[in-house]
Amino acid sequence: MKITFLGTGTSQGVPFIGCDCAVCTSADKRNDRLRTSVWVETAEASIVIDSGPDFRQQMLRAGVRKLDAIIFTHGHKDHTAGMDDVRAYNYHDGKAMEVYANTATQEVLRREFSYVFTDQHYPGIPQVNLHTIDGDHPFSINGLQIIPIKVMHYKLEVLGFRFGDFTYITDANYIEKEEMMKAKGSKAFVINALRHQDHPSHYTLSQAIDVAHAVGADKTYFTHISHQLGLHDEIEKTLPENMHLAYDGLTLEL
Repeated sequence: MKITFLGTGTSQGVPFIGCDCAVCTSADKRNDRLRTSVWVETAEASIVIDSGPDFRQQMLRAGVRKLDAIIFTHGHKDHTAGMDDVRAYNYHDGKAMEVYANTATQEVLRREFSYVFTDQHYPGIPQVNLHTIDGDHPFSINGLQIIPIKVMHYKLEVLGFRFGDFTYITDANYIEKEEMMKAKGSKAFVINALRHQDHPSHYTLSQAIDVAHAVGADKTYFTHISHQLGLHDEIEKTLPENMHLAYDGLTLEL
């Protein structure tokens, strides 16, 4: 299994528009962060988690020529806004894109992309097949089993996912013990770490470190990072052993 971090930034991305802080003006490309997304590749499947506003740019930058499915964590705009660009895959593959989401996220997709789901289709609109994720039951894509993990993003239920030895969670600030147990035994664990200051819907870095210790994965990578967290190389030096800041373009082989 190969995992590519397509984006590791928060909803506004890094650099943040109009900001001249040390992070936003850094020459270190690890401080440039598109909106959060990952690409999971196995022998069976090529899957992207979330299609945010940078989806097109991410697909081009990573060279994603084959895409079997998009899985959505939740319906916020920084995770869904790019779905229109599945049209390119419709064109090349001659078929609809398989899209997986829970019912709440499907409602958002139907509202935000109403033209995709109307009975009156015009040429060139995205073609998608919607599949419903039940957060309490595993599902599979091309034989690859995926375990949903329910987490809370303030008052909104968000889905994380486990693919074999890889677990990915973003946009969380609370995880029930029963759900956290689903991540136990992972070789690679990804969790959001927005900044140092408290936030109503995201883990801080210290809170994310506590979650990582509780999961006990071989390696942990922090994502959904704000410019307020600090410079990549400076924060990286402060992290516990086997914990790292993810960055755009980072790849893992499991």
